[in-house]
Amino acid sequence: MNYTKTFDCGLRFAFRRTRSQVAYTALAIQSGTRNEPEDLSGIAHMTEHMLFKGTAKRTPQQISNRLEMLGGELNAYTAKEETVLYSTVLKEDTAKAVDLLFELAFTSTYPQKELDKERCVVIDEINMYKDSPSECIFEEFERLLFEPGTLARPILGTTRSLRKIDSEALRSYVRDNFRPENMCISIVGNLTPQRAEKIALQAVAKYVPADYVPAPRPQRPTPADLAPCPRFNKEVAKKNHQINCIIGTTAYSYYDERRMEMILLANLLGGPGANSRLNQKLREKNALVYSVDASFTQFADAGSFLIYFGCEKPNLDRCIELVHGELALLREKPLSESALRAAKKQLLGQLAVASDNGESQALSMAKSMLVFGEILPDEEVRRRIEAITPESLQRAAVSVLAEDRLSTLIFK
Repeated sequence: MNYTKTFDCGLRFAFRRTRSQVAYTALAIQSGTRNEPEDLSGIAHMTEHMLFKGTAKRTPQQISNRLEMLGGELNAYTAKEETVLYSTVLKEDTAKAVDLLFELAFTSTYPQKELDKERCVVIDEINMYKDSPSECIFEEFERLLFEPGTLARPILGTTRSLRKIDSEALRSYVRDNFRPENMCISIVGNLTPQRAEKIALQAVAKYVPADYVPAPRPQRPTPADLAPCPRFNKEVAKKNHQINCIIGTTAYSYYDERRMEMILLANLLGGPGANSRLNQKLREKNALVYSVDASFTQFADAGSFLIYFGCEKPNLDRCIELVHGELALLREKPLSESALRAAKKQLLGQLAVASDNGESQALSMAKSMLVFGEILPDEEVRRRIEAITPESLQRAAVSVLAEDRLSTLIFK
C-alpha cells in the first residue's frame, strides 16, 4: 500500500513498505532538458554530474564514501523533464541516504575547477554516444520530430554549448528549478509510514527554511487531439556495418487516457516478450534482424511512438515493408477478444514483475507524484488496462499510427 503526502514547503512524499532489509530512496526533481536556457543546452545533465563534485560540507571523495562505506549505492540520471538522484542502502541507513540526497540537491557548490574537468568527461560522453548509432538515432529522431520545441533538445548538449556553461550558470539554473515544490522524495523499505515521513521531514528541514512559501504549481496541460506532426523520410550516411532504422510519430501525453491503449500497442508490437508481433515477423519467421522493439514515451504535453530495428543493408526494404504491414493490420482489423485478453494478461504480468523491484518502485513512485500528484493503486492500473476494448485499441492505432503520420530515419 502506498502512503503519500505533500509537506507545507511543497515537497511531495511517497512511501511503500516492504519486508526487505534493503531500502530504496529517490529524489525526483521536475527539471530536465526542456527547462534549460535556450543557449545552454546540456546544463541540466551537467548539473547532475556536478552535484557529486562537492557540497557545503563534503568533498567529492566524502560524497562517494558516504553510502559506499555502508555497502550502499548512489546514482543519478537526467531526462527531458526530470533529474533524479537515487540510492540503495540497508534499512537502518535510510535517514543517511535521504539526507545525502537533499544535501546534494540544495548545497552542492559547483566549483569551477571541477566543472572544467567534468566538461571534458561529458564531451567524451557525447563523442562515445555519437559512435553508437543504435543509441544516437533515437535522439536524432526526437530532434526531427519535436523541433523547434524544447523536447527536441539533446540531453547531453553539444560541445559548443557546454563550453558556455560556468559555475554561476549552474547555480542560477539550480536556484530557478531545484525548489521543494518541484520535488518528490520516495522511500521503499521495511519502515513504518510514520518513521519514513519523519526521516523525510527532518532531512528537508535542514535545507528549507520553516517559513518557505512554495510557488503555485503550473496548471496541468489539457489533453488535446493529436496535432499534425512533421513527416520526414531521412537517410544519414554513417558507414556502419549495420543499418539502424526508426519508424515513428508523435503520440499521446501523460494526461490523455488513451495512453493506456498506446502502452498496450507498444507491448504487443515490440515489447520485451519474444512473442511480440514484430519480433516474430522480422526475427523468428524471416531472420531479418537481431532485435526489434517498439516504445511509447510520454511527456507532459506530447508523446512519441517509435519502432526501432537494426539489420543488414539488403534486408532494409523488406523490414520496413513488414513493419508497415503489421501497423496496417492493427489499423484495419480489431484484435480478437482472445488475442486482446492474452495481450492484457502479458502486460499485467510484466508490470507486476517490474513492480517487485524496490528500486523501480522508488523511481516510479517519485515520477508518478511529480506527474500526477498521486500514485495509482495497482487495482486502478489493472482496471484501466482491462477497460481496453478491441475497438478502442483500433481507434488508437488509426489515430496515432496512420500511414500519413509515420516518419522514417535511417542510419546507413
